[in-house]
Amino acid sequence: MLRIILTRALLVALPFAVYFLWAAIARRSGRPMGATPWGWLAAAGCLLVGLSLMATVVFHSDNRGAGYVPAQAHPGGKVTPGAFDRARRPPPAGTQSPNTAP
Repeated sequence: MLRIILTRALLVALPFAVYFLWAAIARRSGRPMGATPWGWLAAAGCLLVGLSLMATVVFHSDNRGAGYVPAQAHPGGKVTPGAFDRARRPPPAGTQSPNTAP
């Protein structure tokens, strides 16, 4: 989760970094600079985050139609983490699982 948050934070910071790098190079060459376009930079960062969220939806698979296998503790202290398994289909909506009592 931290990786995802840091990736989005870098996408927000990217327009600011590019602008300030360009501004530093322009000042060295003697070009007069106006005011910093904070609103445009923030909008560009939000646009990049929005595009990355849309790309996540399009390119990453989901777990619909897969059953959840809960985490299990084994003798000796080994823990198998929970995961979704396509081979284990969830029961249809409105029905009870065979492991639950009414």
